[in-house]
Amino acid sequence: MARITRRELMSLLGALGVVAILGGLAFGLPAIDQALPAERPVSAAEPYPVGAGVTVIPPVGATLDVTGTRPGDAAGTALFRLGAVQYKIAVRPFAGDLGTAGERLRKRITGTPGYQVTGPQLEVATAGGLAGLQGGYTAPGRSGRYAVFVAGGLTIEVTISGVDLDLGRTLPQIEASTRTLRTDGREP
Repeated sequence: MARITRRELMSLLGALGVVAILGGLAFGLPAIDQALPAERPVSAAEPYPVGAGVTVIPPVGATLDVTGTRPGDAAGTALFRLGAVQYKIAVRPFAGDLGTAGERLRKRITGTPGYQVTGPQLEVATAGGLAGLQGGYTAPGRSGRYAVFVAGGLTIEVTISGVDLDLGRTLPQIEASTRTLRTDGREP
């Protein structure tokens, strides 16, 4: 019968400890993540940093959905919810003009099966003078609005979707929030 030395026993205990830690991380962290809510309250009193120097003041009563929010230095996304209505702002580097950005967003919307753009694009502006285009779309069981702005080498895309009744109730608040979009003017 072979004898186990003290050194081999310590190595075995160390290896078992590493396995236990890895098991705890592999199973414990996802369990903790599942226990945390995806939606977090957000203040309507101060600008929220979307990304790349772009900020917006969220609507009163909005929550931030952390599963769809990705802030960053060169790009970013913020996903807000007002009840069942989804309000998403995406900021990305962009070298084209406003017309190109509008067409690109319309194509992305209509590229999703069942989604249709309704009507023409109309001019829109933020309170700070940022010019953009806006329009509407429909999807199975939902309606939506979109807006796109181009500034400082960035495209800022806003998409709003929800059931007609919910959308109609919250749209004025979301449009007021969209008018608060600002960019600090830095290049991405």
